[in-house]
Amino acid sequence: MKNERQSRILELVSQYEIETQEDMMERLRAEGYMVTQATVSRDLKELKLTKSLTAGGTYRYSVATGRSQTGNGRLKGAMADSIVHVDYSMNNVVIKTYPGMAQAVAFAVDSMNMHGILGCVAGDDTIILVTRDTQSSAEISEKIRELMKTF
Repeated sequence: MKNERQSRILELVSQYEIETQEDMMERLRAEGYMVTQATVSRDLKELKLTKSLTAGGTYRYSVATGRSQTGNGRLKGAMADSIVHVDYSMNNVVIKTYPGMAQAVAFAVDSMNMHGILGCVAGDDTIILVTRDTQSSAEISEKIRELMKTF
């Protein structure tokens, strides 16, 4: 029952702008789930749902992407400041960093969940990303270069 309810909560959050726990309770009750505010609160916490700002200036529940936008922005900024050079060959992307920074940059790259990356290995100042194919390598290299320009 709990797993089914939590799955439905994720579906509702993706379909509607749900601003409060009370709004969530009403939607769940309308679908036959007999829930209390405490149950909804626990479910939202377990699902790690966060509130994000909408275009209309209100807040809504949304699925967390692993990090808050502020934390993610800081991580990307630190990553961009640490990279010296990016290039690719076939299905590999090579990222050169300042000495001692490769591990941190590799962590940041992994946390970005970029499509096409199969794995990431970091040394002291060099990271090798193994990608699905040459096209993925080109796209990922370009994304990283763009990120470096942004910050």
